[in-house]
Amino acid sequence: MENTRKMPRGSQWLGLLVVASVLLVAVGKKAKQPRCPSLCTCTKDNALCESAVLIPRSFPYDVISLSFVKSEFTEIPKESFIHTPALHLLRWHEHPLYMVPERQGCLLPHAFTQLLFRFIENNQIKSISPHAFRGLKTLVHLSLAYNNLETLPKDLFKGLEALTKLDLRGNQFICDCKLKWLVEWIYSTNATVDQIYCKGPASQLDKKINDLAPQSFDCITTEFASYQSLKFESISVEAFSFGDDQYVVFAQPFTGKCSFLEWDHVEMVFRNFDDIDSASTVICKPLVIDNQLFIIVAQLFGGSHIYKRDISANKFIKLQGIDIVKIRKPNDVETFRIDGETFFIIADSSKAGSTTIYKWNGNGFYSHQSLHPWYRDTDVEYMEISSKPHLILSSSSQRPVIYQWNKNSKAFDRRTDIPEMEDVYSVKHFQVKSDLYICLTRFIGDSKVMRWDGALFRELQTMPSRGSMVFQPFSVGSWQYAILGSDYSFTQVYRWDAKKGEFVHFQELNIQAPRAFSPVSIDNRQFLLASSFKGKTQIYEHLVIDLSN
Repeated sequence: MENTRKMPRGSQWLGLLVVASVLLVAVGKKAKQPRCPSLCTCTKDNALCESAVLIPRSFPYDVISLSFVKSEFTEIPKESFIHTPALHLLRWHEHPLYMVPERQGCLLPHAFTQLLFRFIENNQIKSISPHAFRGLKTLVHLSLAYNNLETLPKDLFKGLEALTKLDLRGNQFICDCKLKWLVEWIYSTNATVDQIYCKGPASQLDKKINDLAPQSFDCITTEFASYQSLKFESISVEAFSFGDDQYVVFAQPFTGKCSFLEWDHVEMVFRNFDDIDSASTVICKPLVIDNQLFIIVAQLFGGSHIYKRDISANKFIKLQGIDIVKIRKPNDVETFRIDGETFFIIADSSKAGSTTIYKWNGNGFYSHQSLHPWYRDTDVEYMEISSKPHLILSSSSQRPVIYQWNKNSKAFDRRTDIPEMEDVYSVKHFQVKSDLYICLTRFIGDSKVMRWDGALFRELQTMPSRGSMVFQPFSVGSWQYAILGSDYSFTQVYRWDAKKGEFVHFQELNIQAPRAFSPVSIDNRQFLLASSFKGKTQIYEHLVIDLSN
């Protein structure tokens, strides 16, 4: 007798229907696989979309090559290509795209994880996002050929570790500092880069980018940027070190004082330190001798004086007066040392005074030598010419006169003058390597740069002067500058061009009636102090800028 019970016939049919339903659902799901978009032509593993007005939302799963030709859309929507993670090749050809956007903005992070080839060719692309190819670690071939690219963002190809071929032909590359990184990258990459050419600037026109050397790019420039304004007028400025600190002092003619400022290392500004009250102050000249600080205060009225810093009392005390008979109208003060001895000289611009040299004797300063009287000297400059001490005096009544130190008499003897240079207000010197130069300031006409040729100063350059009272050369780091002040227009900054062997125009500064400039270095920062006779005294910061960034 059988123990097996037979299933009723109706239940058997019910079971078959359930199985059939499951199979139909599975078949239905398979049938819903994305078809080839109507705008495209598809083969087994390739899709070609021509004249598409938008990017289709989906493609067959087995497509590994996708091309867009002569499409009309101008942007790539977010999450495009989300359903094509196995794509190996993506191509854009003759397309109106003007920019290749940032990858994170148009694709999901996991898209294109297997992309091997990317062609963006014959389009109108003018710019590329810095992160357009971020994360494409499998990419071996990239083409940006025949677009309108003039430059590429720095480190565009960073992270493309598998890249073996890069095609940049047919673009309009400007081979300036912004493209220096590409030259460096070509030097270091193992990828093959087809020969590409510069379309600018003029100095690089039609040169092969592949043959350029990174060191041929001069991408470091500088700038004087406004940093701090001081609410007083000044006629002279001097930076000096005393002890372990850096100070600056301004002569204020209208308020009658020498204003001393120190650097605030916390607030990062110049703040008031101390003052010396005086009358009609034109020059406040610091002089450090054996760790003692002296200040020569030259005044138009009431005589000139010398002050000493009393460290114990933390104040300035008057040390001595300066001979009022010889110094009637001081216009400039210069300090110098010869054979271990300390001197200063005051240029007197009155009709009755005399430009006079003073010498330190251990207790005070006494008159050492008076130079020519009655010549109304406006400026004096100390320098060494052929390793011998010299002075150049500028005067309103004659050409600049050169004096040379006589070791035997321990005095300066007149040597010569600078021919054909009348109406010179001041002379300032500078050196480039072993060559000696001077800047001559003229109020109206042409200020000049001259070079010492071993026997004479010969003219090198002329700069138009419009109310110029200062033509100041100075150096900041390895850069040599000269600033030509103006009472009538912008002040002009020039920078020395080593290749040309002369100054080239560099920058304009808006300073009212500038009278003096002084560079100062504090906390690894470089500043330029600018006195203003009719406006706020200005402080500029010297910035170093890398144009390749």
